Amino acid sequence: MALSIRLSRGGSKKRPYYRIVVADARSPRDGKFIEKIGNYNPLLAKDDEKRIVLDAERAKHWLSNGAQPTDRVARFLDLAGVRERAARNNPKKAEPGEKAKERAEERAEKQKAAEEAAAEANAAPAETETAEASAE
Repeated sequence: MALSIRLSRGGSKKRPYYRIVVADARSPRDGKFIEKIGNYNPLLAKDDEKRIVLDAERAKHWLSNGAQPTDRVARFLDLAGVRERAARNNPKKAEPGEKAKERAEERAEKQKAAEEAAAEANAAPAETETAEASAE
């Protein structure tokens, strides 16, 4: 049986409250679970010690039995010092998509063309003024 340590949602609409549970990976998110090992209340302040309550001893037991934590629970286990979590790095996360890059290139081309047209328009009267001044 594949075990996972994950969050099970409770609470009302827009007022989430999560239980940290050990469950069969095939069971539904809020369905049957084997054991509750903690809870997480995201509505509390980040520095509040009641925000994340975790039974580290039971978490270690289930990890030794092969349970796999989800990403969020792995963060909690790392904070509790139960299991080390490698930092993730995605340098492409903030990079815009292909269509956005194409639109930016088109805007840059239009901007450049407009600047060139404005420069030519500013240069043309200056040339006519110098030609008139030299004719006098």
